[in-house]
Amino acid sequence: MPDAPTDNPEPITLETIIARKRVEVARAQEMTPMKTLEARVAQIDPPRNFFAAVVDEQDRSIMRIIAEIKRKSPSAGIIRDDFDPARIATQYEKAGAAAISCLTDEQHFGGHLGYIKQIKDAVRLPVLRKDFIVDEYQIWEARAAGADAVLLIAEVINEAELLDMMILVQRLGMTSLVEAHETEKLLKVRRHIGFPHAGYSLLGINNRDLRTMKTDLSHSFRLAEMVENQRVLVSESGIRTADDLKRLRAHGINIALIGESLISQPDPGAALKALLDGLRPEHPGPDAGSNPKSDAENDSTDPGDQRDR
Repeated sequence: MPDAPTDNPEPITLETIIARKRVEVARAQEMTPMKTLEARVAQIDPPRNFFAAVVDEQDRSIMRIIAEIKRKSPSAGIIRDDFDPARIATQYEKAGAAAISCLTDEQHFGGHLGYIKQIKDAVRLPVLRKDFIVDEYQIWEARAAGADAVLLIAEVINEAELLDMMILVQRLGMTSLVEAHETEKLLKVRRHIGFPHAGYSLLGINNRDLRTMKTDLSHSFRLAEMVENQRVLVSESGIRTADDLKRLRAHGINIALIGESLISQPDPGAALKALLDGLRPEHPGPDAGSNPKSDAENDSTDPGDQRDR
């Protein structure tokens, strides 16, 4: 819903977003009780394997892209007027995305939970619900909407809440993308990746400081050195060029979540393809022309896929 007009608009900060989100969750719980969500979850198809779609065990040098769909953001304002989530997802899939990230926050990002089903009806890729998760209710809500993964932000929830949520995510067969920006937060959460079982969680480094909204790609380079298992690392925000992806790969990061630099282009799929083409060697070998999407697509579409254990 749009912001109410006011002469003195409240500044958008992480704290105000979280406060607003708690109010939204309370209202949602009144409208849709937990038992209703549980019943919906029991009736829908099992989640697609998000983890397997982005973590390549056979060739860890392949860069996997989680392509993001959002209409606006607090830092950029309206990014895209002709906003069609299903069409954009189809473009991403054809271009070689490994998975989709869908903003569902309505107030600040122009998202909606209903976009997840639209996207999943259009493509075979797994879908992440990207939102400010403050309550386990939202995880049930995400699964009921068809999400295959959820974002859990270390700057938003405490360590005990994180562990409880990771257990619930695994119980529902989903993947947790556990995100941190602050060094202190990353040092606390890194040991929990793989909890309660391996193959259900990823560790995201957000290059955007959620308090200042400024991005710095080198933030991923610095924090990656503090993570032993880099195969589950995801760099988020501030990624714009093929050279950026090459720099990430040189620091051991082979998964990137890219949003604004793609969604702001006339053809987001063409923009993604150009990024991936820029990673290919100038003189490709016999296998270099293979589509990096294909293995991920096969992994992500079979609900019976075994998790990495």
